[in-house]
Amino acid sequence: MTVTRTSATARAVTAGGVMVAWVALLWLLEGVDTATGHSLDTYGVSPREPAELADVVPSAFLHSGWEHVASNSVPLLVLGFIAALGGIRRFAAVVLVVIVTSGLGVWLTAPPDTVTLGASGVVFGLFGYLLVRGFVDRRPLDIVLGVLVAAVYGSLLWGVLPTDSGISWQGHLFGLIGGVAAAFVFRRPREPRRYVTV
Repeated sequence: MTVTRTSATARAVTAGGVMVAWVALLWLLEGVDTATGHSLDTYGVSPREPAELADVVPSAFLHSGWEHVASNSVPLLVLGFIAALGGIRRFAAVVLVVIVTSGLGVWLTAPPDTVTLGASGVVFGLFGYLLVRGFVDRRPLDIVLGVLVAAVYGSLLWGVLPTDSGISWQGHLFGLIGGVAAAFVFRRPREPRRYVTV
């Protein structure tokens, strides 16, 4: 029992450390961007330009202002922490799938002459991942966590609708799709059935 509690505590500490460091990096990058006259904004994704594919990953770590990074920080911290409790390697793989799916979706479908950047695609991806992970893995605790996430952050789903021309619903939608897909791609192997003779 002590070993289980210790490992759970260690996972929580690691998950918390990773997410605090990630969010701190976002704020640091926005500080650098502001100090350099928003020079980092050029690493956002412009649609259907082949050279812009290199910006798919960097764009998920950059924002268009302090208000933008602030709006993403809390949900990213909370959802990322919950997702990372399942293991850092799995979490990193899920995030990579979400970033690539969201970024490619933006690259393919965003309006011309736009630049898209921000971590909201990751937020939507983690939301989708946590929403279905428990059902995919058939783990009751994760199902309960998914229901709680839906109750608290369910209003995020409105963000996949094209209601505001200044917000990338494409990044949100494809991030959500990437998160759901990652839950299936990285599902935990089922334990073999145990047969008991009588």
